[in-house]
Amino acid sequence: MNVKARAPTTFTSREFNQNTAGAKRAAEKGPVFITDRGKPAFVLMSIREYERTKRGFKSLADALADNSPEGDFEWEPPRLEGPFFNEPELD
Repeated sequence: MNVKARAPTTFTSREFNQNTAGAKRAAEKGPVFITDRGKPAFVLMSIREYERTKRGFKSLADALADNSPEGDFEWEPPRLEGPFFNEPELD
């Protein structure tokens, strides 16, 4: 399973008041930030997501050791380049 970062959904307070159903649909896919005067003020999330956050977060080691879907992802570390990352010359 590939894990892709998703841009958070944001509603202004006015948009939220005018489209509560849309905000609820968006919260099924991930947290929805509700802004007040341009600044994040509230977060709307599904009850399932809320319950998950109440349990606390797993460490990366626990997630990898676990057989749950949370521990199933692909990751390839970036190749570091530049003057500080060259292989040393051995004489």
